This record gives sequence, structure tokens and C-alpha cells, in this order.
Amino acid sequence: MIAVVGTSAGAFAVDLDTDEVESCEPVSVPPPPVLNLPRVLAAAAVGPTVVALVDARPPLLVSHDSAATWRESGRGLPQGHAVAIAESAPDTFVYAARNRLYVSRDGGVFWEAVAVELPEIDTVVLRER
Repeated sequence: MIAVVGTSAGAFAVDLDTDEVESCEPVSVPPPPVLNLPRVLAAAAVGPTVVALVDARPPLLVSHDSAATWRESGRGLPQGHAVAIAESAPDTFVYAARNRLYVSRDGGVFWEAVAVELPEIDTVVLRER
């Protein structure tokens, strides 16, 4: 899985399995879903899975039923800037903090930091290799 990350210094493709980084062309970020939640900073949806980045602790709300119900996720993660869901694996999320990416491959239960540090992150999109 590749995270295409928009930063203050341009776009980078980050391989989430090998932590390899290379410059790339920016990609457009899909429009966020419309959510009836307070303090939403960013959101992503694939099918019935919705992840909302909120200005709260913990910073994420996750729904697996098209936003009918929510559960909190991301305890211990730093303040966030963007979030993305993999289309081919909707339990794979990427959370973008100021300079670092965090990956969950189990629907937001456990999180792993990606080793690379990037310039200030604005956007993130997931794509297949």
C-alpha cells in the first residue's frame, strides 16, 4: 500500500510496508463525506466504513455502518491533520499527524508509526502499488 502525502514541501509517495519515500506528483483528495458530528477536521469513507478526525481526545471516530454508530479510536496518537482509508482493504487506515504517518490494519484498534518523518503534512490518500 502506498500513501501519497501532500506536504508543505510537495508530494511524496510512502510505501507503508518498506517505509521507502520518493517524490511524486500530487493527487487529488476525494471530497470528505458530510457528517453530522461536531469539530470534524477531516474525514474519509469507503463503502460503509467512515473515519472522522475530530478536534478531541481520542482524535478519531470510526463507523462500520455508514455513520449510524461510532466508536472512538486513536488513544495516544498526536494531533492529526488528515486521514485516509484503503479502498481495497477498508480496515486499513492512515492517520497523518504533523510530520508522521500512523497505520492501522485492523479498523483502528492498533496503530503503528511509519518510520519516516516528512515536512508538515496537509493531505493523505491511499493507493495500491
